[in-house]
Amino acid sequence: MKLSFHGADRDVTGSCHLVECAGKRILIDCGLHQGGGDVAAENASDFGVDATGIDFVLLTHAHLDHCGRRPLLTKRGFRGEIITTAATRELARLVMLDAAHLQEEDARSNSRQAARQGASHQPDAPPYTLLDALSSLDAFGRSAVYGQPVELAQGIRATFIDAGHILGSASILLDLTEAGRNLRLLFSGDLGNVGRLLLRTPAPPPRADVVVIETTYGDRLHKPMGPSIDELYEATADTFQRGGNVVIPTFALERAQELLWTLNQGIEKGRLTRSMQVFLDSPMAISATDIFRRHPECLEPQAARLFGEGHDPFGLPGLHFTRERAESMALNNVRGGAIIMAGSGMATGGRVRHHLKHNIWREDCSVVFVGFAAKGTLARQIIDGQNPVRILGEDIPVRAKIHTINGFSAHAGQAELLIWHGHTGAGRTFLTHGEEATMEQFATRLDKTKVEMPTLNQSFEF
Repeated sequence: MKLSFHGADRDVTGSCHLVECAGKRILIDCGLHQGGGDVAAENASDFGVDATGIDFVLLTHAHLDHCGRRPLLTKRGFRGEIITTAATRELARLVMLDAAHLQEEDARSNSRQAARQGASHQPDAPPYTLLDALSSLDAFGRSAVYGQPVELAQGIRATFIDAGHILGSASILLDLTEAGRNLRLLFSGDLGNVGRLLLRTPAPPPRADVVVIETTYGDRLHKPMGPSIDELYEATADTFQRGGNVVIPTFALERAQELLWTLNQGIEKGRLTRSMQVFLDSPMAISATDIFRRHPECLEPQAARLFGEGHDPFGLPGLHFTRERAESMALNNVRGGAIIMAGSGMATGGRVRHHLKHNIWREDCSVVFVGFAAKGTLARQIIDGQNPVRILGEDIPVRAKIHTINGFSAHAGQAELLIWHGHTGAGRTFLTHGEEATMEQFATRLDKTKVEMPTLNQSFEF
């Protein structure tokens, strides 16, 4: 039995791990790299494994940094089966098609820019096209149900466990048998924060021999949800009093829906005015909101009950869905009293960059970050106080108020990670999906387990 690491190793994005057992090769996630550096080259590079030899891909969830390179795997010869939960299947399709569209759009833009500048060579083609992404969807096979084992092959069984991170997210337990030896190998995936508004708290994990655990927030505790909601309401009210807009870089999956729920509650409780205008400027987030309505099995009981009774907790009085580009561009003329939610959450791409360009230089506006920002991203530059920041080729001064509210994080904090790990009783622990300094701090909190911090393409035998 062998475990090797091919992404999110001493880094936060690009999750990809390979398990080899009983003649089968199983990939856990296949995500895009995001952040600083030459991510385009990283995403177009080799996987570190032969795509044609992979038998199964098990997806923990549908975030881009966990599923975004899947079409490229098919393009390079993968012909196996993808297994994930029903909700993740729907969301992953949405995410991969959107990623392909954006990559093609960026490639066309780069080509036009190169032509204008008289460049002697054309920019690189996107890692995969929309056609590649569509072709890759045929590989989706069985749907996993939380707690029900799926037989992959003789001696290999996978069980998906509710991770409470986004809709359909899972930790994955592999029960492995080879040459008379048994091993329980548990992948945390991304674990959710406790006390969420829409999703259930992560299920307690089973006992395992070896654990691969994410450490995104392994060095800090999250602010409780209640004070975080208060801070959002106060930042919004203060901005409206100044006559400005609130721009929220928003992850399309779960964060956008949780914010809509929270804003609706603020109106019902009198903390926010019913006349405020809220623009969800993200076609993917709009589609994801529809998918939420189809999967009450993933929701916290109160939310599931509201949907079951025919209520729409996302239905704000002043909510506008802006799918078309022209509608998005028209928001540049909004001069006060609006909340603009747009992707991407780390401001690495998407429509939010245009809204930041038109609002971040204004003293009456605010920018509210409600999620993790990896090193090198525009979001991280703004949070760290860089001024000016470069947006769409221009240096823009930062005059807006900047708020960072981490209680909305979809990731478990240090305390939750330690409690989750403690349930496993694992004798060996591999830390992934975190910045190296964060991993080192988290490692000092673990005892009674051998801790490893694997490097890219490093492998281990059991």
